[in-house]
Amino acid sequence: MPVELVEQKPEAALPVFLVPKDALEASALPPAAVAWARANGFSGEAGRTLVLPREGGSLAGALFGTGDGESVLALGALARSLPEGDWHFASAIAQPDLAALALVLGGYVFTRYGKKPGRALRFALPEGADAAHVRRVADSVFLTRDLVNTPTSDLGPLELEEATRKLAAAHGADISVIHGEDLLARNFPMIHAVGRASTGAPRLIDMIWGPGDAPKVTLVGKGVCFDTGGLDIKPSAGMLLMKKDMGGAANVLGLASMIMAAKLNVRLRVLIPAVENSIAGNAFRPGDVLRGRKGITVEIGNTDAEGRLILADALALADEEQPALLIDMATLTGAARVALGPDLPPFYTNDETLAADLSAASVKVEDSLWRMPLWRPYDAKLSSKIADINNVTTDGFAGSITAALFLKRFVEKTRSWAHFDIFAWNPADRPHGLTGGEAQGIRALEQVIAGRFGA
Repeated sequence: MPVELVEQKPEAALPVFLVPKDALEASALPPAAVAWARANGFSGEAGRTLVLPREGGSLAGALFGTGDGESVLALGALARSLPEGDWHFASAIAQPDLAALALVLGGYVFTRYGKKPGRALRFALPEGADAAHVRRVADSVFLTRDLVNTPTSDLGPLELEEATRKLAAAHGADISVIHGEDLLARNFPMIHAVGRASTGAPRLIDMIWGPGDAPKVTLVGKGVCFDTGGLDIKPSAGMLLMKKDMGGAANVLGLASMIMAAKLNVRLRVLIPAVENSIAGNAFRPGDVLRGRKGITVEIGNTDAEGRLILADALALADEEQPALLIDMATLTGAARVALGPDLPPFYTNDETLAADLSAASVKVEDSLWRMPLWRPYDAKLSSKIADINNVTTDGFAGSITAALFLKRFVEKTRSWAHFDIFAWNPADRPHGLTGGEAQGIRALEQVIAGRFGA
């Protein structure tokens, strides 16, 4: 990775001074650094880096503006603004783990298709940081980003299965996969219906890790490797980012990687319904009625609302064994982006303790989340005149909420369940991540799961 964390500070490491806005004099900087900052109009504005010279032209260090106390993740900008070499923070860091993680995440570049790696920096681990924790979280985020960034030509349902098998092998997990027509024989009709028009067979990937007598934690991730919209076809502009429609699967694999690397005391199960929503003569149609694994009949109001259908079959399976915690993650609705934008994913749960824990963890590790309501009166919007339920509403309102309510019908026995409607993408460069695939919510979830179940 472009930013390497080292536990022993190299002798030649140069200092990085963190400077709040308009606080040059209060930052205990060398007088020459203050003079250089003033000469260059640097006053500690958020995110700005100013390299300090020595007499003769060599480097003496750098200043980094922290503004009015912005996110610790803003330190990720240093990975792209510092010259190559050895560096260290000149003073103690209040959140050392998060600062170290920001540096590593900020150095990520997706290089599979020829993009050049970023600058090679070595940074001394901030005092008090847990190097092992930082590295396993960073590795998991990078796994998620790599999967989302990979186009469908190289990451269809088969390749998503192979990526899961690779992760399972790395941690000694068991994996089984139900393919193609076997989905009908094993009672996963909605996964089959959504994926049957593709040349890449639909499948349900099932990975299990950990002792059988440990608390059960089940993760379900939407694995739509490409979404044309089906017969309710998307416009061309709407398909440009549809390689990321498996972002839910990528995020639960990243979270699973964290859990297994930390050896938490859980029996972990990961369920990924992996499909392409394609168009062919055998594609499912608007107006069709599908009977899911749970026995609920679903009228298809729109074939572009396919993610909830495959999740419904997977959630029904997960719910059958009543795990202690059930999480599903999906790039499910544009409505969530309209409501909260790309950087703030909503989550839904009726478990008040889980909601409070998630909210607290999201603040602690700067992994933004916002609770949205499972507003029961909107449930009627999903009614159908011929089936138990429709997969969409007709008025276009509250799309993220009604999608969550749809999924809720398939989780009946499990007491602690949460649904995450994520974007899995940075639409613009951020300090800790370039434009492209992103992990959302999984760092907060790791905190909650570790706090509940420990090692």
